[in-house]
Amino acid sequence: MPRELEDLPYARHLTAPEGELEPEGDYDCVHFDDGEFDEVDAQNARFGESAFTSVAFHRGSMRYSRFADVWLRNVRWVGTELADTGWLDGEVIAGAMSGVDLAGSRLRRVRFEGCKFDSVNFRTAQLREVSFVECVLRDCDFGDATLTDVTFPGSTLESLILSRAKLTKVDLRGTRTVDITEGLDALRGATIDHGQLMELAPALARHLGILLRD
Repeated sequence: MPRELEDLPYARHLTAPEGELEPEGDYDCVHFDDGEFDEVDAQNARFGESAFTSVAFHRGSMRYSRFADVWLRNVRWVGTELADTGWLDGEVIAGAMSGVDLAGSRLRRVRFEGCKFDSVNFRTAQLREVSFVECVLRDCDFGDATLTDVTFPGSTLESLILSRAKLTKVDLRGTRTVDITEGLDALRGATIDHGQLMELAPALARHLGILLRD
């Protein structure tokens, strides 16, 4: 079960932010609550043991920023640049990303629960020990990405791109839908169940040039 704000070990130390987000800012034990950031410029910022609740980011850039031991609930990102960011020990609950650039990002021990990803760019990203629980990923691009120990329990995957992605111990069992438009050969590093195999069979046949005729 996802944790609540008061469950965080650093909850009693959280304080409100002082001033606006800025490049190379250092934010430790900060609670960003109920705010909107338009065209934010916070590249190379660092967030440690911090929480975000009911916050929206519209466009702008947080490239090269670092998020360590962060907790996010009801956070929306629209058209924001998060390329080359680093995420370690994070929890994202009921969030949404649309048109977000996460290319080259590094995520380790991050849990997404009840989140929606629409046209998110994960190209060349590195995901290790990441879980997508009851999430929706639509038109997301994992081209040339590296996924290790990644799971998708209860999630819906629609029009996923896996071209040249490297999958190691990726578990797709328990997903509601698996729809891959490019990069079916990347599935060699994934585990699926028999039902998913039947669901993917037509696409696999087309990929392998197999003609199906009754």
